[in-house]
Amino acid sequence: MVRRVVPLLIAFVAVHVVVGILGYQQPNEPMGDVYLVYEPWSRCALFGGIDVTSCTRSDAWAWPGITEKWIYPQLAFLPMTFAWLFAWAVGYTPAWVITVALANLVAFVVLVGKGRSRGRVIAAWFWLASILLIGPVGLYRIDGITVPFAILGSIWLLRRPFVASLLLSIAVWMKVWPAAILAAGLIAARRRLALIWGAVAVSVTTVIAVVALGGASYVFGFVGDQTTRGIQMEAPVGGLYMFLAAFYVPGSEVYYDGGVLTFQVTGPGADPLIAAMTPIMLLVMVGIAIVGIVKLRRGATFVSLFPPLSLALVTAFIALNKVGSPQYYVWLFAPVVLGLMIDRRRWYGFAGMTLVIAALTQWMYPLLYDGLMATHPNPFPVFVLETRNLLALVLLVWAVVRVVRAPIDRVRPPAGLHEIVTGRRPARTRIAPRG
Repeated sequence: MVRRVVPLLIAFVAVHVVVGILGYQQPNEPMGDVYLVYEPWSRCALFGGIDVTSCTRSDAWAWPGITEKWIYPQLAFLPMTFAWLFAWAVGYTPAWVITVALANLVAFVVLVGKGRSRGRVIAAWFWLASILLIGPVGLYRIDGITVPFAILGSIWLLRRPFVASLLLSIAVWMKVWPAAILAAGLIAARRRLALIWGAVAVSVTTVIAVVALGGASYVFGFVGDQTTRGIQMEAPVGGLYMFLAAFYVPGSEVYYDGGVLTFQVTGPGADPLIAAMTPIMLLVMVGIAIVGIVKLRRGATFVSLFPPLSLALVTAFIALNKVGSPQYYVWLFAPVVLGLMIDRRRWYGFAGMTLVIAALTQWMYPLLYDGLMATHPNPFPVFVLETRNLLALVLLVWAVVRVVRAPIDRVRPPAGLHEIVTGRRPARTRIAPRG
């Protein structure tokens, strides 16, 4: 179906070029993490003594997650160093966008296939619209490169569970969130052992490599770093404090934490809330997983259960997290893409709400971000931010409801399911005439 595939590929290139350029045009340096953080980290590890001033250790050889504590899992270092293959020609920041775009292209080509499946084509258009609406933060952050891994892993969970688990596990060791999709797969898929072996293979290989390089004490350093953080001002849990700070309520204010390079918010009772949020988030996610297990045992199929379960777990990871960076909302793309592939009519609502959330995210960051960074932020940007956060909570509830209502009888799969999942039409069976 050339008439479907060619426009999609043209749009793919156009969207990535436009969003890449917007990173240089919009305020508040949405590509700042790349040249302020990713480039120095990777430069120090690869070229140590060449640029001492960019390294954080006195010996000039700093390898994040191995020679020092790091906020990311160790495999996040791979795309950061891969970008240097192109950096010599175009500079590191454009090279990073090229790296993310190439990863997206692989997943995009697999998703579209030959363009025969309407669900796959609609899912592909949705993904491009999402990239455009969420803007540069979706490309200029490490989260962006985990999305194609998550999409490929979700697509291949049924046909290639071991490969799917490898891809999802690699993404987990770049940024933890794909663990939610992997957990949903372990609940809903039948070939769980293959998923387990894939996760074990990646995890054991990563740990052994880190230990062998001398980083045994930092293997899981990223876990403690995240749990001890304060309330990031963009997080839904900080909404009340943001309004209190905006209206000059004593004790409520926005401040910059130089240790984690983010703006955080505080107010009355913030410390107990900070301590409680991670356990609350984990308990809710466990509760959602238990509901998924119950539905599976009662007869729910992978097709009806996995997409909403993965969306519910991912959204809980976002909406109940005390860390609420704008780039977190790219996590929503993978489960919605899969939902549109499998049962597009039931997922139009989820897709529409996700697009609105993406657009509000770009409006908030970087366009209105100046109004949020003050000690007492401007009320209008706070309103836009909290509208986005409210929609995220609504999306969470909606996804949980869809999990609860997943059919418990073994119903016939939607027409054309084979084509949706495999990208190929099933072979026709000749039926001999009677008599």
